[in-house]
Formats: sequence, C-alpha cells, structure tokens
Amino acid sequence: MVGCDSEFIQVGAIDTDLDGIYDGYDNCPELANPNQEDSDNDGIGDLCDAVDFTSLPCENGYAGIYPCDGFDLIGYLSLEALSIGTVTGSLSGNDSWGWTDPENDKEYALVGVSSHTAFVDMSDPDNLILVGVLPTATVNSSWRDIKVYQNHAFIVSEASNHGMQVFDLTSLRNVEITPIEFEADVHFTEFGSAHNIVIDEDSGYAYVVGTRGNQYNGGPLFINIQNPTNPIFEGGYGEGGYSHDAQVISYDGPDSDYIGKEILIGSNENQVVIADVTDKSNPVTISTVEYSNIGYTHQGWFTDDLQYFIVGDELDERNIGTNTRTLVFDLSDLDSPSLSFEYIGTNTSIDHNGYIVGDSYYLASYRAGIREINISNIENQTIAEIGYFDTYPENDNAAFDGVWNVYPFFSSGHIIISDIQKGLFVVKKNN
Repeated sequence: MVGCDSEFIQVGAIDTDLDGIYDGYDNCPELANPNQEDSDNDGIGDLCDAVDFTSLPCENGYAGIYPCDGFDLIGYLSLEALSIGTVTGSLSGNDSWGWTDPENDKEYALVGVSSHTAFVDMSDPDNLILVGVLPTATVNSSWRDIKVYQNHAFIVSEASNHGMQVFDLTSLRNVEITPIEFEADVHFTEFGSAHNIVIDEDSGYAYVVGTRGNQYNGGPLFINIQNPTNPIFEGGYGEGGYSHDAQVISYDGPDSDYIGKEILIGSNENQVVIADVTDKSNPVTISTVEYSNIGYTHQGWFTDDLQYFIVGDELDERNIGTNTRTLVFDLSDLDSPSLSFEYIGTNTSIDHNGYIVGDSYYLASYRAGIREINISNIENQTIAEIGYFDTYPENDNAAFDGVWNVYPFFSSGHIIISDIQKGLFVVKKNN
C-alpha cells in the first residue's frame, strides 16, 4: 500500500506549466493559469480553449510563463485541440507549414501530428479554428513533413509505406461545421517512407528525401507535380548519399556558371552536397563541403542573395558540449564552397530547422523555442540574436523536446511554431 501511494505521488506530482496545480487537476496543463479561468464552463481552461484564448503580450521578458524577447503570443492550440476523436494513438507534434488562400488572403497553419495533419484557420489568431484533419496514410509516426504548391499540400512521413498524400487546400473554404476528417485527393505510392519533402515552386518539381530501400541511397527522388493531382516519378539522385533535408531553387545567384539551372543543396548527414538537377535523367554533383566537429548535418537555407547558406548541425551540441552552433557557408562559387564562419548561440539547446526572411534567420531550437538572428552583417562574419520566444521554459538543455519547426513566411508577420509536446503556437514580432 505504501508503494502504491508513493507511485501515485511521483506520477501525479507533475506541474508542466509551473502554476502550482498538478497536471491531473489543471484545466490547462500546458499554459500557466493559477486561477483556472473557464468562461464557458467546458472543463478547458480559457488559455487552452480555442474559444476563449486571449493573446499574451511579451512584458518584462515573459508572455505568461514563456520567456520572450520581442515576440507576443497571439494564438495557441494544444495537441488535443489539433485532433478529433477519430484519430488514435498518443499524440506528438512535428513539422509545420503555411498556406495563404489567394482568393481571400486567409492564412492557414498546416501542422503535422503523429497521427495526422491538422489544418487550422488563422484568420483570427485569438480564435484559431481547427478546420479538419487528414489522417496518416498508414500508421502513426513521429515524423511527418508538409510543403505547399499550387494550393495543394504534399505530405510525407516515415510511417511504413506512407508514400505521399496530396490534398487540395481549397477544400478548406467549404467546411461549414468544423472540425471534419478529410481524405487525400491523391495517394502517391511510388515510394514508401520518407523523412522530408522539398518543392521548387518555379519548376514544379517535388524532391522527396530520406527514403529507404531504393537505388538512390536515400537521396532525393524527383517527382513532377506541375499537375498536382497527377504526380509523375522521374528518377532520383543517389551519388551524394542519404539526404536528410534539402533546398532546391531555380538558380539566379552570384555564380554565373549556373544561372537558370535547378540547384539542389543537400544536408546529407556528414556533408553539404551541391548538385545540378536540371536534367532529371542526368543529375550532376557540382561539389561537396565538410566542416570540423560534424555531428549530423541536418538542414540549411539560402540567404536572399544566394551567396550564403546557413546550416544547422543537429548533434554537435550534444557531442561536443557547445552552445547552439550555426554554420555559415559561402556559396558564391558553387564549384568551390567554403565555410565562412561559425556562430555560437546564447544557450545550449539543439538547433533544428531554420529559415530566412530578409535580414532575419528564424531558428527552431528545440528547448530554446524560436530564436531570431539578425544576419544583416553576414558578409563581415557577424550575426547576432535579437529576439526569441521559448515554449519550453524549464531549461534550454540539449534534448529533443520543444520546438520542431517554425514557418515565418506569412505576409502578416504571423509565425507558426510547432511544438513536439504542446502543439501550435502563433507568435508575432512586437517591434
């Protein structure tokens, strides 16, 4: 009996949001609400209730319990609020992307969850609306990735035999009673599982990376999606080995030798690989580049002028014990790339996915949340953190919790944050 009581105390005495109320009794365990406000008496605290949520400005370094600098919390949905009763299994968050409806400029968050993809209407961030969910094509998985082309979402997963789901996002316009369960418009099965999908919107090609069991060694598969509902497999590129992530662009950068070519920059575990994939029947390796203290070359993004490529290594913080390390490569000569410099961040968290808008590099940094790094002086090997919003206030340790992805490309300035344990945050810069 003593053993049972002791176990109950250990399990029950968890207070995720540090508001003094154990999770088992807290009507909003993800966000601090010590007074347990529940305006509509539905058992869900107002801060976690999509109907009653109100924004939290960043004041004196905090938005509610969340450490912040320069970002207000303007919307939130928990993993449970991103789900409906027909989805099964334990929930965890993963990737995210965004879509703006060209008909009415309404913004939507597309959020990957272990069992499904959630589609969220962001037109009123104080009242985020789950429009519906698209269940996984096969089984649940911690890895799901989403990109958008011509008003269609393209979704892959490391779930066995998942293939690629294609979903017409204009279907979101016609839902009268929310949320509902959607079906994919296309289920493309020319491959099984995949870690990620990349799209060059100029060419109309998708590049599926991190696949298994084919002749391309986990390198990118080429899929023509110019007609989104009729994807066509057109080969792949395996010479560079397994690609964990990539960026593919129709090149218009400083290297005149490759103007007009379709260039792939692959983050390939232990190196960065640059390839010309213009001719899908004959992709050509241009160059590769390594760096010291490689942990796991994870993901990268071009600066707007295509001169620099900023890379995150996912394991160096744990392996070396360094603060968050960001690598800046000079790609002005694609035949001869070089490491320009390293930036060491302000905390010990692991960096995950990062994207660039103008002079800002927005980094999903697991337990340290989203970090904004000013890169306006990158040519002088100087970049600096200027803001953050931390969804994991307990600590910034080098562990795989917290923020998986950020999406900073909405014209409104709204930024999507997908959190592994907590779901969807929407933030906006307040300066």
